[in-house]
Amino acid sequence: MLHTLIVGLGRSGRGLHAPSLAKARAAARGLFAPGPVMGHDPLQPGAEGVTAVPSLEEAARRLPPRSTVVHLCTPPHLRAEPLERLARLGYRMVVVEKPLALDLAELAAIARLRRRWGLRLTVATPWTASALSARLLAVHRSGVFGRLRTLTVLQHKPRFTRTLESSGHPTAFDVEVPHALAVAVALAGDAEVAGAELDDMAFDGIRLPGLGAARMDLVHHTGVLTRIESDLTSPLRERRIVLEFDEAVLTGHYPCSDADHTAQLTVAAHGRAPTRSVFTDDALTAFWHRCYARFAQPARDLGDLPVHVEAVRLLAEAKDLCSARAAEQEVESAVGA
Repeated sequence: MLHTLIVGLGRSGRGLHAPSLAKARAAARGLFAPGPVMGHDPLQPGAEGVTAVPSLEEAARRLPPRSTVVHLCTPPHLRAEPLERLARLGYRMVVVEKPLALDLAELAAIARLRRRWGLRLTVATPWTASALSARLLAVHRSGVFGRLRTLTVLQHKPRFTRTLESSGHPTAFDVEVPHALAVAVALAGDAEVAGAELDDMAFDGIRLPGLGAARMDLVHHTGVLTRIESDLTSPLRERRIVLEFDEAVLTGHYPCSDADHTAQLTVAAHGRAPTRSVFTDDALTAFWHRCYARFAQPARDLGDLPVHVEAVRLLAEAKDLCSARAAEQEVESAVGA
């Protein structure tokens, strides 16, 4: 049975990991060790259901690192340094909050740490454990509707206050898009970025560059075309995925918040009446069960880590395209002046 240490008790650690872990622990008592979930954050006093410890060293003294799963919920620009501290204390099983890294340099540093210390890493992207994603993957693999041609994901929600209060995510690409990228790569394979755009967030006389909306077009090596859009200034919440096959269009809706853990899937196939199904989809709780069950077994493979490495590469490529376009616009503006 495995213990838990949450490092970082901000929004992700306190508001997402801790409560969903409590549900997973209650449902699979034989997988999780009895006793409290520990947490460490020098800037937060603690969280409900979490026993705070003053340091990582104290956490290692209280529970054996080799049988403890660490949830690394630090801001995305703080990954490699705390990961190395944890490795030196003996921790080997780590769940990293998405995205795995913000750029290729950080990704390379994490890769070196993984190889040096034999770390078993996974990334907290619950859409990969979603019941909706599982249905979409099953349909795709069956080939019942022919070849998958296009994939579209819309991730819209208002995020003004949290964006203003936190500097953890430097662009809109780093907030919701990693969820969609993980599913897109799992469905259609590796890809190249064909286009990318970023919009600013503006409200109350404030402008936050690159934090309003993100758009990304991918060309997968399998021939599938993907479009991902994430608008963090939208007045409405929506997490929609559309798969266009030769013979059908599948439209799925992921749960939009913790208030309701249900997903929906509509299938519009040629020559048939459309069908709609609604089903339970508590993806994050399911993700913890799958993650801990894998960690409980001897290390055999990388799991879905290659999917997240590819996602970071695509995110970095998209950001580079946007940076290059912004630089060109500045030059054109200066010349025009």
